[in-house]
Amino acid sequence: MKILVINAGSSSLKYQLIQMETEEVIAKGGCERIGIAGGKLTHKAHGETYVVEQEMPTHTDAISLVLKMLVDKKAGCIASMDEIDAVGHRVVASGEAFKKTTLVDDKVMETMEEIAELAPLHNPAAILGVNACRAVMPGKKMALVFDTSFHATMPDYAYMYAVDYDDYKKYKVRRYGAHGTSHKYVSGEAAKYLKRDLKDLKIVTCHLGNGSSISAVKGGTCIDTSMGFTPLAGVPMGTRSGDIDYAAAEFIFRKRGMDLSEGLTYLNKKCGVLGVSGVSSDFRDLAAAKDAGNDRARLALDMFAYSCKKYIGAYMAALGGLDVIVFTAGIGENTPDVRRDVVSGLEAFGIELDEKKNNFKNDGAIHEIQKASSRVKILVIPTNEELVIARETAALL
Repeated sequence: MKILVINAGSSSLKYQLIQMETEEVIAKGGCERIGIAGGKLTHKAHGETYVVEQEMPTHTDAISLVLKMLVDKKAGCIASMDEIDAVGHRVVASGEAFKKTTLVDDKVMETMEEIAELAPLHNPAAILGVNACRAVMPGKKMALVFDTSFHATMPDYAYMYAVDYDDYKKYKVRRYGAHGTSHKYVSGEAAKYLKRDLKDLKIVTCHLGNGSSISAVKGGTCIDTSMGFTPLAGVPMGTRSGDIDYAAAEFIFRKRGMDLSEGLTYLNKKCGVLGVSGVSSDFRDLAAAKDAGNDRARLALDMFAYSCKKYIGAYMAALGGLDVIVFTAGIGENTPDVRRDVVSGLEAFGIELDEKKNNFKNDGAIHEIQKASSRVKILVIPTNEELVIARETAALL
């Protein structure tokens, strides 16, 4: 069985074609600048990289180019579209409309349009990707795999906000979380690596990237997560504020003469470590600036680590103990200083980092970075959200 995984953005599209029997990625790539001058597709197969510079006015054009590359005599890896058994689409938010992976049909897509506002930066792009695939691949089975599905197991007292209950019932305002495919993957991989039954483990998974979220996973199910109604909540991120007093946000909006839409754009695009540091949303740039004596860059990094530490502490309490901390995603996998600062000070809880083990060169493998005396395992696990999407799609078929 071959599953094509699609992750569509507003002006970009990433894809992988996965052979499910071996879980081997036989082709992958991405389209850039969809609907913008200077379109480009980068395609990797057979150990080679192929670049096509071509305008892609719409997502349908992008999907058409991807399919053309997959069957290309030189760059391709399949003889025809018949070899693709199904397409799995990454979708950020499901609301309460979908609790699990769902096959695409007209009714499902109508519901997707209705809940698009739950993730205004992500869901509309996913809808574009699905509609483009349906136009180019009519009749092909397709599945929606939601970032929020893994968090659907949270108890009501964890996902509810203390607002008028009628507003929750009417508008479905609650915590949904994000990065669920990543949290699910790395918690499962942690159990495999440790040769433990996932049902016996209490894990805190730290998906740290330009967008960051932390989850409490008990027995393989999520009981709490840091992101909220949208991916804006939680720890400070690249450009997102994370948790903030709503009155403080409204105060800033008024002082800057912003309406609500402009204010939300401000919180999503101009805050986080970028806003604090004034340097960059890239943690590599922040580290370099800190080393050069930039105190605002130091402050941004300290705020990020401190917030992550607080969530880990809170989730230890929610879990009733802790067996494993997992770091994953771009920052979690590649930034030793952040990992060190996040767990520093938690030694009293049996969390002891080994500095030498922590400073490894990322080789795509799982690494243990705790001291031998540490009661809690600290693992760095490369995430693989595309594989989870492919697995979920195959399982649904």
